[in-house]
Amino acid sequence: MNKDLKILVCDDSILARKNLTTVLTGFGYTDISEVNNGEDAVSYCRQNRPDLVFLDIVMPIKDGVTATQEIMEMNPDSKIIIVSSVGTQTHLKEAIKAGAKDFIQKPIDTDLLKQVLENING
Repeated sequence: MNKDLKILVCDDSILARKNLTTVLTGFGYTDISEVNNGEDAVSYCRQNRPDLVFLDIVMPIKDGVTATQEIMEMNPDSKIIIVSSVGTQTHLKEAIKAGAKDFIQKPIDTDLLKQVLENING
């Protein structure tokens, strides 16, 4: 796995962001940024073009589905993983249709996360 990826973690829950960042750091990733809403995620992606984006679905200001659509319009090569506990099947389908590559349920299962990273990262 490429540990030099630039990663963005976007979740309105500081605890969820910290948990995911801690797991990713434990896997050896070092270039990890955090934002707390979809609007900031889109802005961050516009300026920094991260290799991988973790997005919550239900957030204030801009939800994960809308953020996914906007990020994919800017950069069709973006790798987006939806991370959510409240995502309904409809939301998930919309996010995947918008271009998200995968989905992880909260609380995060580290083995599943590692598997998703290997699938996306080769």
